[in-house]
Amino acid sequence: MGKRRSSRELALKFLYQFELNEGNVDEQMNSFIELNSLKDEIEVFMKELVEAVIKQKTEIDEIIQKFSENWLLDRMTVIDRNILRIGTCELLSDFSTPPKVVINEAVDIAKKFGNEDSPEFINGILDKIYKEIGHKKGPLSFTG
Repeated sequence: MGKRRSSRELALKFLYQFELNEGNVDEQMNSFIELNSLKDEIEVFMKELVEAVIKQKTEIDEIIQKFSENWLLDRMTVIDRNILRIGTCELLSDFSTPPKVVINEAVDIAKKFGNEDSPEFINGILDKIYKEIGHKKGPLSFTG
């Protein structure tokens, strides 16, 4: 498994944990890193993703909600919601990952951690987001 895939999976695990536990993000991050004994490159990208998602969570959630027809964010599984957050963040931020790679990575992670409907669900929403706003990187985009 590649370093970026490992970083994305760890970002998903952290965001899942963070969403279910109250507390300080820095304290939780330090504990998470300590428990997982991460290599530097993996830790750096994972932290960049997590920080970007948390910083832009409101905007990311609004975008996901807009493109997830008939699905409310709080009705999605925690896994799917956070895979979408990471994917949307990568599509709209300057992480230098090609959009097709971002979407494929999100789908593969959904196959591993989500339910049987997750990959198609994730693919559909991220594809819409990219087609509508991701390729423009205009006023709706933000930086990590």
